[in-house]
Amino acid sequence: MPKSTKPQKLDDYLEPMHSVGYLTRVNFRMFSAALERLTLPHGVSGGQWRLLRVLWEEDNITQRVLSERTGTKEATTVHAVRSLINAGLVIQTPCSEDKRKRYITLTARARRLRAKLMPLAMQVNEQALAGISAEHVAITRQVLAKTHANLCDQLGVSND
Repeated sequence: MPKSTKPQKLDDYLEPMHSVGYLTRVNFRMFSAALERLTLPHGVSGGQWRLLRVLWEEDNITQRVLSERTGTKEATTVHAVRSLINAGLVIQTPCSEDKRKRYITLTARARRLRAKLMPLAMQVNEQALAGISAEHVAITRQVLAKTHANLCDQLGVSND
């Protein structure tokens, strides 16, 4: 295995396919588009999906925690939560100790959607990884986890 596959010159980074950041961004957009194509018939947009995904893991969390876990700005989360409320997927309740805090809780309908939508996410991942060996998939996960940790350290944010 070669010592390094990093481009050695600035000009190499001008070629988008040499930039891990560029490749990550375009892959994210394609994953999102492919998944949204499957979730929209169930009434769930890509923005809503990201919040539901977090809430399925831990329900009844504050809007701020939800924002942190989805990696979105609080204003974006406020808008997405409103859309989830309007869709009947979550309810919002004020915290009894601090009225500024609002808890976001899944509705029964949203909980049922998990069983329908999670297999769709698996399907998109399987399609994206078709023809890639299990070893290379494992390496990709390790590399992406490490780049995430490196950037979190640099930015001084939590690596959750």
